[in-house]
Amino acid sequence: MANRLSGETSPYLRQHSDNPVDWYPWCPEAFEKARREEKPVLLSIGYAACHWCHVMAHESFENTSVANVMNEFFVNIKVDREERPDLDQIYQMAHTMITRRNGGWPLTMFLTPSQIPFAGGTYFPAQPRFGLPGFVQVLEQIRDFYREHKDDLEKTDHPILQYLNQTNPSNSGREVDLDLTPVEGLLGSLKARFDTEYGGFGNAPKFPHAMDISFLLRRYQRQGDQSAFQMASLTLHRMKGGGIWDHVGGGFARYSVDDRWLIPHFEKMLYDNALLLETLSLAGRASGDLRFEKTAEDLVGWLFREMRSDGGVFYSSLDADSEGEEGRFYVFQKDEVRKILTDGEFRVASEYYGLTGPPNFEDHAWHLYEAKPVGELSRQFGLSETEIEARLQSSRKKLFEWRSSRVRPGLDDKVLASWNALMIRSLLLSGRMFERQEWIAAGRQALDFVRSRMWKDGKLMAVWSDRPLPAYLDDYAFLLWALLESVRVDFRLEDLDFAIRIADVLLEEFLDPEAGGFYFTGHHHETLIHRPKNGHDGALPSGNAIAAQSLLWLSNLTGNPDYMTAAERTLRLFFPAMKEQPAGYTSMIEALETFSSPPSVVLLSGPEASGWKTEIDRDLDPESFVVDLTSFADQTSRLPEAMRKHFPAGGTTGWVCRGTVCLPPSDRLEDIRRQLDPDEGFPAGGFD
Repeated sequence: MANRLSGETSPYLRQHSDNPVDWYPWCPEAFEKARREEKPVLLSIGYAACHWCHVMAHESFENTSVANVMNEFFVNIKVDREERPDLDQIYQMAHTMITRRNGGWPLTMFLTPSQIPFAGGTYFPAQPRFGLPGFVQVLEQIRDFYREHKDDLEKTDHPILQYLNQTNPSNSGREVDLDLTPVEGLLGSLKARFDTEYGGFGNAPKFPHAMDISFLLRRYQRQGDQSAFQMASLTLHRMKGGGIWDHVGGGFARYSVDDRWLIPHFEKMLYDNALLLETLSLAGRASGDLRFEKTAEDLVGWLFREMRSDGGVFYSSLDADSEGEEGRFYVFQKDEVRKILTDGEFRVASEYYGLTGPPNFEDHAWHLYEAKPVGELSRQFGLSETEIEARLQSSRKKLFEWRSSRVRPGLDDKVLASWNALMIRSLLLSGRMFERQEWIAAGRQALDFVRSRMWKDGKLMAVWSDRPLPAYLDDYAFLLWALLESVRVDFRLEDLDFAIRIADVLLEEFLDPEAGGFYFTGHHHETLIHRPKNGHDGALPSGNAIAAQSLLWLSNLTGNPDYMTAAERTLRLFFPAMKEQPAGYTSMIEALETFSSPPSVVLLSGPEASGWKTEIDRDLDPESFVVDLTSFADQTSRLPEAMRKHFPAGGTTGWVCRGTVCLPPSDRLEDIRRQLDPDEGFPAGGFD
């Protein structure tokens, strides 16, 4: 018999609709029941692609005897962390404070009827193992603890509320002087944690840290720092050669359980692949190495094939599991591969993918990775590298067709505004870098879908569904980021107009007018026990950082000082944390660099403007704006004030601007190039 989750929009919640647990979604009715019956709340937060969420569901939530204990002593609430990242943020922080351990998913928290957390953990096994108590034992202990301490737990001055409030930064009433010391601090931290053999930062489990890789590539681009490029390049090549990359179907998994990138947790997330597509684009632009473009091409191929809706927007994730087993869809048996391939293909592919070594996954199976480079195989088999590549390409095609007949991992088909915005931006950026018009067109199609379907009555929806869910800071900030990339690609006035509207809502709904910075939830959002205001990166870039970065760019384009002021106050608010812990604030540090040295804005108009734009784009910092205004030369009143320049009729003219200063216009491309030269045009950036 279906429970209350059967009518929910989240695929993850619907996965639990047949559980014997009397689940509620997050709603007032659940907490009213808890108050009325004087029961604590069991809050379970997870997501559809989460392997250990499935394990706990199979062991406990589908177990009638466990469910009976849950139903008798608790009011049970199930939450999709992707639909409700506000709840996930709050209760992950509470978990860390209570347990002194990092959180994760599934997150299992116990709350009072006033939503105050008092105990928690992550995965609990049904029976004691892994050094963890059995789940029923935990439930009985929590039941007894709540009965004994109920009155104390319901106090309005509960210490956990004080701790949560202390996680938001304050400006302490004094002006903070900005400088670039966090940049060098971040670089030093990355160098200290860098794995010189396998790439990446830190030990297993190993995450891609896409924001850090992008920072290193921009550092190389701006400063010519070879060591920064080498760290980024080695990491990307090692990831591509490892098992975190799907060698048969393309796309990156979320992270590797080992430090060699060999065995992943097999879920594929839209946001990871969006952020890594950006790194591949920046690496290809910086180096000219065609391997980065080929990997980007394969990633986009997977995206279009498996993650794209008919409307052009993108789904959220692919599950780690199929047929109840993690990785089952992706791994192979050696004899299976031998049967699929010709003898010549198998001899090369088995060496390349590591099948000649011992099994590296459960049940004597192999997960494919690059065990030997093509050059070594060329020497080993006495074949040209072209012939080796041809055999590998043929092998991949056959393995892909064979694998496609298996039971596929589950698809979470939620359409999230924030994750789509990240992918839209990366498609536009990579399309611009690699001159791939199809990628640009796909990004534009998804952007137009969000604008037409997910923007209602002047507000953005977090999820595309029949039940509007108010958007969060990340949704607005990431969408503004994507819109400004669309302006860079090819100017459309509707994109700039939409960007201005998004920015205005950011300031109206999310800005803290007293301390500065942006809250994660809007002023009209549901009132919870805490209103987070975070500046550090997690799996996603910081919403505060991307808001600051985007507002700086938009202020340069439009001349609106309110955007600049909001961005500057955000940077000043988080500057002490950037100095103290630069490794957690990569995106904010990127915004700090933009504030120190604003990108150039080149405004063009005339019959040769399109060609000039192409030429300038190839050489200029990718964060600068080269805007062809030819269509608006006679109707400049439709443009923001800072873009209303005089363009003489007949010829091609360009203006080079930075911040609030524009150099004299020129009708010669070589003069525009000279003005953009740091040694000839504007002085080097810096703080006053």
